[in-house]
Amino acid sequence: MENWQKLCSMSAAEIKKMQDRKLRALLINQIYPYSPYYSRVFKEMGLDPYKIKGVQDLKHLPFTYKEDVAPTDEEPEKHKDFVVRPDEEITEKYGHLAKLSPYGGKAVVEEKIYDYKPVHIHFTTGRTAKSTPFVYSKRDLENIREGGYRLLDVFGLDEKDMFVNAFPYSPHLAFWQAFFAAENSGIATLNSGGGKVMGTQNLIEAVEELRATAMCFIPGYAYYFLREAARQKRDFSSVKTILFGGERVPPGLKDKIKSLLMEMGAAEILVLATYACTESRVAWGECPAETSYGYHIYPDMEVIEVVDPDTGEPVGEGEEGEIVYTPLDWRGTSVLRYRTGDIAKGGITYEPCPNCGRTVPRISANIQRKSEFKEFELTKIKGTLVNLNNFFPLMMSHPQVVEWQVEIRKRNNDPFELDEIYLYVAPEEGCNLEKLKADLRQKVIRDTEVAPSDIIFKPVPEILKQLGMETELKEKRIFDNRPTD
Repeated sequence: MENWQKLCSMSAAEIKKMQDRKLRALLINQIYPYSPYYSRVFKEMGLDPYKIKGVQDLKHLPFTYKEDVAPTDEEPEKHKDFVVRPDEEITEKYGHLAKLSPYGGKAVVEEKIYDYKPVHIHFTTGRTAKSTPFVYSKRDLENIREGGYRLLDVFGLDEKDMFVNAFPYSPHLAFWQAFFAAENSGIATLNSGGGKVMGTQNLIEAVEELRATAMCFIPGYAYYFLREAARQKRDFSSVKTILFGGERVPPGLKDKIKSLLMEMGAAEILVLATYACTESRVAWGECPAETSYGYHIYPDMEVIEVVDPDTGEPVGEGEEGEIVYTPLDWRGTSVLRYRTGDIAKGGITYEPCPNCGRTVPRISANIQRKSEFKEFELTKIKGTLVNLNNFFPLMMSHPQVVEWQVEIRKRNNDPFELDEIYLYVAPEEGCNLEKLKADLRQKVIRDTEVAPSDIIFKPVPEILKQLGMETELKEKRIFDNRPTD
C-alpha cells in the first residue's frame, strides 16, 4: 500500500499509473493463478491476463453479480471459488520447501499463510440472496486496519477523541471497520455492540460518563437513541461528530440529529456518512463539511468504475451511474468488476476536493441502493414501478414524523391480487393528524408516484417494536409482507 498522506497529494496521472501497475500485478500474480472462479472464466472466455495493461482494459473483463457469489441450495459452497488461494499443487510445493529447510522453507510457508489463510469472516446481510461469507487473511486485516485509519483521518478524528462504536455487534463490515479503525488510530473506544447488546439506557449513561466526542451508528437507531437521551435531558455537550454507516442518510435526518444534540448542549456538530459494501472490505468516508463533497476512496486498494446500469458502458466523470468495484491489493474473497447495484447520482470525480484538497477520487454522496428489495409490481396503477428508496428521505426528513414503517402486502394475502402499501407513522405530539395524513399522502404520491392504501397512526413504542429497533441488525423500515408463492 501507498503512504496515505503521499497518496492524497498524487496527481490524477500518477494515480492512474499506480493503479495500472497494481491491476496488472493482481491479475497475473493472484487472480489468474489462484482464484478458482476467475481462472475458469478467463480460460472459458479466452482472456489473456497479460493483455490487460491497465484500468482502461477492465472493460474487457466480465461483470460479477451478487448471484454469481451468493450460495444457493444447489451450490451451497460456490462462494469458496472466489477465495484467492494457491491450489493443491502449489500448496504441496511450499510444504515440500518447508521440509527441506527448517529456516528458509518455514519462512516461505509462513508468508503464504499470512497472505492466503482465512482468519476473519464477514457476511453480507442477505436481503436479496443468502448471506455470503467474505473472508480476510492476516494480510487483509492489515488492509482493513489501514482503511480504518484513513477513514478516521478523513473525518478528522485523532488520539484526543473518545469514540463510541454503537454499530450492532455482528460479523458485518460496519462494526468491524469501526473497531479496526479506532484500534489502528490509537483512539480510546467503547465497542458497545449498540442497543441490542449493551442496551440503550446503559449506552446513554456511558456516552455521558465517558464524555464521548464521536459516535458511530446505524442512522435509524441513532435517531431513536438521541431522542431518548434528549427526553432524559442528558449532557451530551462533549459530542462533536456523529458517523453513520449501513444505510443512506437523508439531509433532513442530519438536521434532526443536530437539533437533538444541541438540546443536550452540543455545538459545532458534524453529522457524516460512510459508504461501503461487504464486497469492498473497507468503508469510505464523507469529507467533513456542512455541504457534502462526497466519499474519499483509496485508489491503491480499489478501482471504482461508474457505468450505465442498463448498458454497462462507462459514463463520464460526474455523471450518474452504477458503482462497480474491483480490488487492487487484497487476498481472501476477491470479486472483479462487482456490480454493487448502488446508483451514484453524481458519479465519481477526480478533481482535488474543494474542501480538504485531497486528490484521491470521490464518489458522490447521493447514492441510492436499487437492489435491496425485490421488484415491486404495481398493476393497480398501470404497471408503474415504485422507487422504495424515496421513502427514506421523505419520512426521515419530515418534521412531524417521529418513527415510521412501510408494509407491502397483497390484497387479501392472495399472491395473485394487487399490491398494497400501508404506511405506519408515529406522529409528533400535538400535531394535527388529518393535516399530517393529507400532507404525507400528497408527498408520497409526488415522490413515489403511488398512493398509499392507508396511513395508520400508532404510538412510538408500537412502531419501535414493529421495526425491531433493539432486536434486529437493521430496523425493518420497509417490510415486504407479500406471500412468496
